[in-house]
Amino acid sequence: MSVSEPGPSENQSLCITFTLVGFSSLEEFQSVLFVVFLVVYLFTVGGNLLIIGLIWVSPSLHSPMYFFLVNLSFLEMCYITSVVPQMLVHLLVEPKTISVRCCAAQMYVFTILGLTECCLLAAMAYDRFVAICYPLHYTLQMGPRVRLNLAAASWITGVLVESVQTTWIFTLPFCGPGTIQHFFCDIMPVVKLACVDTSYNEIVLFAVSLIFIMSPCLLILCSYVRILVTILRIPSAAGRRKAFSTCSSHILVVSLFYGTALFTYLQPKSAHTPDTDKATALMYTVVTPALNPVIYTLRNKEVKEAFLRITHKNLMRQMA
Repeated sequence: MSVSEPGPSENQSLCITFTLVGFSSLEEFQSVLFVVFLVVYLFTVGGNLLIIGLIWVSPSLHSPMYFFLVNLSFLEMCYITSVVPQMLVHLLVEPKTISVRCCAAQMYVFTILGLTECCLLAAMAYDRFVAICYPLHYTLQMGPRVRLNLAAASWITGVLVESVQTTWIFTLPFCGPGTIQHFFCDIMPVVKLACVDTSYNEIVLFAVSLIFIMSPCLLILCSYVRILVTILRIPSAAGRRKAFSTCSSHILVVSLFYGTALFTYLQPKSAHTPDTDKATALMYTVVTPALNPVIYTLRNKEVKEAFLRITHKNLMRQMA
């Protein structure tokens, strides 16, 4: 925890803007980074839009699992958009400043989407649990009302918890140079700029992260323990492979997202360094959203078949 610091003195002025360090240490590669991140951003948005469009126009994909996938794809587009466009601008312009209000807005959106994704991944794990462990009751237990309630609960939890948390963070006074050792307004780099003792704030932030990140994670783990037990009881190897294949994409997404989230938000403050924070942040803000359309198309037979069917239909229509 941070050492107690004095409050802002009369000679200290409160910050009205912050400066994002970003990738200033890689000054000679700014143009290259701009092109790379722009391509990844366009691929991510385009890929997730493709998934949403495929599910929308394919009756064969109108099932609870793909309903949650639409929510996840929409969330991933918003998630990467909350960070990357501003990062692209800062790769090209100087100074790399952001107003306190814009910084707060970015943190609001980013943290809301992050917690919503935790809850949504838990809802998707529950969907797989019901589908594999109680297949005869799947249609009833995962009806339209149930899946709507699960998705709504995920979004509402994210909005309520993170709105309170971010508002509380920005009641702190920020003074001094206002330099954020990051490429966006993440929680800990911003809290470090407060010119008061933030020990209590950091304890509360850690507790909130522990509760609201680990609770969905534990639900996911419990669901997959039950799923694994059920799969192992299936007599045929082909049946076991088929059952596991319906979960493999979700397991991969959960591993990528939670691996970096747990490393970032649940490690001790002493373990935080600007370089490690930026590296792990790139994983969950850029890499994971970009991999989502790849994972759910290349590893999903039904999505690939729907894509080929629609592509073939459009080609035949153009040739007619």
